[in-house]
Amino acid sequence: MPKYPILASPLKLGSLTLKNRVLMASLTRNRGSPGGVPNDLMALYYKQRSTAGLILSEGTFIEEIGGEWINAPGIYSPAQIKGWKKVTSTVHEAGSLIFCQLWHIGRVAHPLHQAGRPNVAPSAIRAEGGKFRLLAGEPGYVVPVAIEDPQVYVETYRRAARLAKEAGFDGVEIHAANGYLPHQFIEANSNKRTDKWGGSIENRSRFVLEIVKASIAEWGDSKRVGIKLSPAGGYNDMGDDDHLAREEYSYLIQELDKLDIGYIQLSQGFPSPRANKLVVLDEFRPLIKNALVFNNTGLDAETAEKQLNGQGVQGGAIHGAVFGRLFISNPNLPELLQSDGPFKDSDYTTYYTVGENPVKGYTDY
Repeated sequence: MPKYPILASPLKLGSLTLKNRVLMASLTRNRGSPGGVPNDLMALYYKQRSTAGLILSEGTFIEEIGGEWINAPGIYSPAQIKGWKKVTSTVHEAGSLIFCQLWHIGRVAHPLHQAGRPNVAPSAIRAEGGKFRLLAGEPGYVVPVAIEDPQVYVETYRRAARLAKEAGFDGVEIHAANGYLPHQFIEANSNKRTDKWGGSIENRSRFVLEIVKASIAEWGDSKRVGIKLSPAGGYNDMGDDDHLAREEYSYLIQELDKLDIGYIQLSQGFPSPRANKLVVLDEFRPLIKNALVFNNTGLDAETAEKQLNGQGVQGGAIHGAVFGRLFISNPNLPELLQSDGPFKDSDYTTYYTVGENPVKGYTDY
């Protein structure tokens, strides 16, 4: 019998069956080919980690965006779809499942990374900080252009969800955490709009709810859509105060749950002075009645097993445990968790920097 039997047990996600409850987090690795095209090396990387019950792909751009990671993949061109088909078929052959994390970074992009085209946001409010290390002088964030009609971007997400289905993914995850575009719409500190997309909590939640509805419509199955949220903020100059964040996310999470989506991934986020003090899992787990709950908060096997059994969690057990950095250097992580290691350390210098040998720190563990 496994040491951590619930962690090793299958999980139903709608019509899908995950072989275990060890989930691979979205991890930007910057290994795509020019044009954000997934390649054979990426297919090997994901194949090696198909030990996971569910792989959440690295953040995948839904349009050409001026992010610092110039080799991060996209899901908007025919070449990208063709590349992703190699990845998804390889993962399926290895016995796992993979969701595509749909990614738009909004105001934390840089125009010089996108041929001078302005970066966009709900409002023309610059995020504090930032450092674009590939640009001369390593500039920080700039003032974005307020999106004239957010419905245009709802349709961009809709198209990305449709193309992810075409590329062979098993579902999509909306990245609405970590200060990226959907997150920017949710919070009052970054959304000062006075139309139906801003102002009240209901209006600031509209963008996220509409892109989720659009994704469900493209897939024809609400369980094939998940979302990632980080209500405590702390990254990319995000985080409304405790009281406001509690109100915002209580409303949003309950509305998402009414849509009967597949799962809600809750992340505690990044500890920083910018973050609020909410304990995310305790605050919001009790509100989720229909969706599965995935926890992404620096877990180890023992803590994950307890939470899967409802211990130390207010409002009910979690359903899946999300692991990030450990998967980089331990492709067989579900097996290693059962023995509490030993775990190999990963080399941070190779997380995003490819250098002359893209294999190093990527597929050579």
